[in-house]
Amino acid sequence: MKKIFFCSVLVSFLISCGKEKTGSMVVNGNIDGLKKGTVYLQKFVDTLLVAVDSVKVNGLSNFVLVDALETPEMYFLTLDKKESEKISFFGEKGTLTITSKLDKLLFSTKITGSKNQELLDEYKSMIQKFRGKELDFIKDKFEAQRNKDEELLLKLEEEEKNLIKRKYYYTTNFALQHKDKEVAPYIALTELYNANFKLLDTVNKSLTKEIKISKYGLKLDKFITEVRNNE
Repeated sequence: MKKIFFCSVLVSFLISCGKEKTGSMVVNGNIDGLKKGTVYLQKFVDTLLVAVDSVKVNGLSNFVLVDALETPEMYFLTLDKKESEKISFFGEKGTLTITSKLDKLLFSTKITGSKNQELLDEYKSMIQKFRGKELDFIKDKFEAQRNKDEELLLKLEEEEKNLIKRKYYYTTNFALQHKDKEVAPYIALTELYNANFKLLDTVNKSLTKEIKISKYGLKLDKFITEVRNNE
């Protein structure tokens, strides 16, 4: 009798563990070195970061997470052991694959299956060069101030302003080139919010009809309307 009871419990456990998840987005993940813990799939709902799915890892580093998203948007992969380190990615309908290593979680991540993520990676690669130059200007201006070289300081400040303008123009042009992708209003919101208002408005007007009604398309239009009303 005990054997029968044990077997029925085991079968029920296996069925519940093998329950198939369904959703418009499927994330196949593998974090090398992760033997035990919980992986969370998170996204922002209004201003609150919430978990839309989770899975317990016990022995195997492979896992599957799903969500029923309507339009592409940013998601975060978080481990209960490393809550401060979040893998961000542009989620889309279909199957995405995310791989990483536990000891280098944020620096060894590879994401495939999302066109918006590919474009975002391309954008970030170029922007990183701009930010590197911005850091150089901070260092050089500090040296000029320390040496009380006013002429050099003014020259550096003017060059820094021109660099920031080029960065804003690059961001605008990138968004215009990809006006049919959700990444366009996303980078406009995150990178141009404190730039010239005309640049934001240019991006907004260029968006295709489908992107205008996406999550970030609607957010961008709302932001621009609020700016206009507060002028």
